[in-house]
Amino acid sequence: MGSYVEQARENHVKKKVEEALRSKMKAKALNECDQYVSKYAECATGRTFSVVWTCRKQAKELNTCLHQFTNDKVLEEMKREYMIQEEGKVSASTA
Repeated sequence: MGSYVEQARENHVKKKVEEALRSKMKAKALNECDQYVSKYAECATGRTFSVVWTCRKQAKELNTCLHQFTNDKVLEEMKREYMIQEEGKVSASTA
């Protein structure tokens, strides 16, 4: 019974870490693609439904840029880096 609770806690922590990493990944992507965000925002200003077809080019450019920084490969790399950092903290505290 105890191992089930420990496993549930561990999974919860993993989910929280993954959520934090996803959030960090998205923030980095928006920062890296700032010029495309600005172009899209400029195009969309004052529009409602017409933004879909009027700003299609800007939206496509923005999505292409964002996808470079928000995909599974990037997330897995961030997870790997996080695990290396955590292992370093554990080994430093036990040394």
